[in-house]
Amino acid sequence: MTAPLNDRFAALQAERERTWKPEQLERNAAQRRILTERHDPAALPGVGDEVGPFTLIDQDGRELTREAILADGPAVLVFFRFGGCPACNIALPYYNETLLPGLRERGIRLVAVSAQVPVDPDLIARHGLGFTVAGDPGYALARSLGITFLPEDQPEVTPGQSWIGATLGTDSYEIDKPAVLVLTKDARIAFFDVSPDWLERTETGAILAALPETVSAAG
Repeated sequence: MTAPLNDRFAALQAERERTWKPEQLERNAAQRRILTERHDPAALPGVGDEVGPFTLIDQDGRELTREAILADGPAVLVFFRFGGCPACNIALPYYNETLLPGLRERGIRLVAVSAQVPVDPDLIARHGLGFTVAGDPGYALARSLGITFLPEDQPEVTPGQSWIGATLGTDSYEIDKPAVLVLTKDARIAFFDVSPDWLERTETGAILAALPETVSAAG
């Protein structure tokens, strides 16, 4: 039986508690705690709202518009942090294993999105991902959905230093909160679940449960 996603995150956290220094653990936990405390679902777009036109950059460097994504019907967009994020390297293979087959049966497209441009090809190869992975230039889509944040800890960066802004190609500490967005064919929200704590993410069952209504809404 496939382990639930959050059980996999619990195993990751248990490993960190064994191997990380206490101060490192606390910084990580404090940031997730602050984001959870500040999270206000009422401030986010809701079911029935239209998501305006957007353009992503896919893993092959090509433009991927809202219209192209929805050309054949509803779609599921999974927002993740970046290619090297340990938690994302648990979440995306999980969705590949448990979500993608059900979406394929229904003819629904799955796209994973982060601010990282260009897309990290190692992420796709490492897990054999069968869905499109795309970058969101300048956080345009994520910002329109209200799912980006700036961390509490933003140390000064020296030239040549390895840091999140260099990894993402954004020159900024801004980063996405993980989220799952289900869009109908007419670009309206059928399901939108944001995870301020990146070690707690949407299970596949919750996404699949939204799909019958999504297909109906798409006509």
